[in-house]
Amino acid sequence: MTLEIERARPGDAGEVLTLQRAAFLSEAQRYADPHLPMLTETLAEITAAIDTVLVARDPRGRLVAAGRGRLDEAGTCHIARLAVAPDLRGQGFGWRMLLAVEAAHAGAARRYELFTGAESHDNIRLYERNGYSIFARVPLDRGPGLVHLAKRAVR
Repeated sequence: MTLEIERARPGDAGEVLTLQRAAFLSEAQRYADPHLPMLTETLAEITAAIDTVLVARDPRGRLVAAGRGRLDEAGTCHIARLAVAPDLRGQGFGWRMLLAVEAAHAGAARRYELFTGAESHDNIRLYERNGYSIFARVPLDRGPGLVHLAKRAVR
């Protein structure tokens, strides 16, 4: 399927919120935690961060994937909230969003970092297949904790 990936606009915030909640519901179920930040983020918070968001639309205009990237002063691009519509998982959209977020920061980023739940094995495999390596495991008060991954940017 052809996807058009572009920077999100302020008017996309509601669709991003809907997609994000649908996409991360399975993670909430996996970790028995309905209060994951991706599910409790408000429309106002997404609107405030919209300049960091990329969105992917199918040929009909449906928003089917999203992802964020934020570059810090040290040149690390922090990738977050990679989300794919649940009915379209397994078609490479998460991989394409990951590459698009990286490409949006190419030339400026020295390193890419992200994190996922320690039991989100599909996510971890995706990141490792794309050159990311685990550099930290962070325990949380409950659940299995988080896995932080990173890779160097190619210059």
